Amino acid sequence: MQKFLLFFRILVLHIYKNCCILTLVETRQGLRFTALSCNHTKAQESLPFIISNIHVSAKCRTLNFQEEYIMKEKVVLAYSGGLDTTALIPWLKETFDYEVVCCCVNCGQGNELDGLDERAKLSGASKLYIEDIVDDFSDNYIMPCVQAGAVYEHKYLLGTSMARPAIAKKLVEIARKENAVAICHGATGKGNDQIRFELGIKALAPDIKIIAPWRMTDVWTMQSRDDELAFCQAHGINLPFDASHSYSRDRNLWHISHEGLELEDPSQAPNYDDMLVLSVTPEKAPDKETEVTMTFEEGVPKTLNGKAMKVSEIITELNRLGGENGIGIVDIVENRVVGMKSRGVYETPGGTILYEAHQQLEELILDRDTYAVKKDMGNKLAQIVYEGKWFTPLREAVQAFIESTQKYVTGEVKFKLYKGNIIKAGTTSPYSLYNESIASFTTGDLYDHHDAEGFINLFGLSTKVRAMKMQELGELK
Repeated sequence: MQKFLLFFRILVLHIYKNCCILTLVETRQGLRFTALSCNHTKAQESLPFIISNIHVSAKCRTLNFQEEYIMKEKVVLAYSGGLDTTALIPWLKETFDYEVVCCCVNCGQGNELDGLDERAKLSGASKLYIEDIVDDFSDNYIMPCVQAGAVYEHKYLLGTSMARPAIAKKLVEIARKENAVAICHGATGKGNDQIRFELGIKALAPDIKIIAPWRMTDVWTMQSRDDELAFCQAHGINLPFDASHSYSRDRNLWHISHEGLELEDPSQAPNYDDMLVLSVTPEKAPDKETEVTMTFEEGVPKTLNGKAMKVSEIITELNRLGGENGIGIVDIVENRVVGMKSRGVYETPGGTILYEAHQQLEELILDRDTYAVKKDMGNKLAQIVYEGKWFTPLREAVQAFIESTQKYVTGEVKFKLYKGNIIKAGTTSPYSLYNESIASFTTGDLYDHHDAEGFINLFGLSTKVRAMKMQELGELK
């Protein structure tokens, strides 16, 4: 046995299928081949990247081979299954020699998830995670924004913005599980998503490297969807995309956004017939009202038309009802974080209804001063979320204030949907501050019309004093 081992220790170099130079070493478990060097291209074509463990039998008569993969550093790719992220799989392997682990985070993309596993593996990924976070997204990201009434620049209900921190958190979780050294995203260098993904990753995993190919212009040479299609085709990846007839879209449970094509020219009207996915235009909506009743408990929706549901289920059903009635279609020119203006069309049928229903109840319950400050905090939260600063003490503090205002936001809301409109049909709450005896035009016990005179004198005293001084100086015309 000793002579046998000595012979093999002397024979240290071996050429395996003309692609790997291997070293034979003696271990306590037996003999093991380890790779000294490897011809990348040939190894990929043949093994790929295989080494063999050699175990010597007690009588030294047989050699048993067991194949293993050479360990590579891993990158977790935020994978949507679209053109951009599919092209990234072979690009990451060729550029960095990484093992590519794909992670698709399901925030409610629907049938966009069909066929992803096959597409990812055919493109060269070693593994694909499809992580369902629909309920987490609904309860912990959407609802804080709904309760705050957070709206960016008066129109945008933050559909993409809310999802990005939830996705970033899951990407970090998978990266830790796989011991990955890097996370890669396909966001462009002109958009907001690069900021949202990277701030989220930095806040949760400052040690993990971030790869943003669209900013790596020295090694990322593709500048258009046509380039990406050609790259995929050259690598044997055939995709069902047409670069000239497809919008750039982002979809989740809350909304779907559309960018590109005619939308890049603000003077052009959107081609809604080709564009809309969740909705019909108000013109094509039914000529009949759709009646809806919802209940809330502490600012959270609990029932829809008498049926108890999870938040995610309520949003799903409101999407259907709102989409059928042309609710929540907005054409926006917004100010991106990076400084440029961009145009997009957003479909948010269920979200638009949920915002309105919550506000309809809240305006009945909150006192004037709290309502005013809460509106300011809602605008602040919208900015925080839009800028990708979810995992910050500021967001936590603002959210804590918002949550404190929701203690008594409980009651029932009724409304009608009709051709793009949400029409109030009655609101009730055990915590309503509306007092008919005060608010009515008849004199009640709690209010005397004469009290207003003294109030106005005091409330307007500073205005009157200034006017008297201007009159004295001859400045009052």
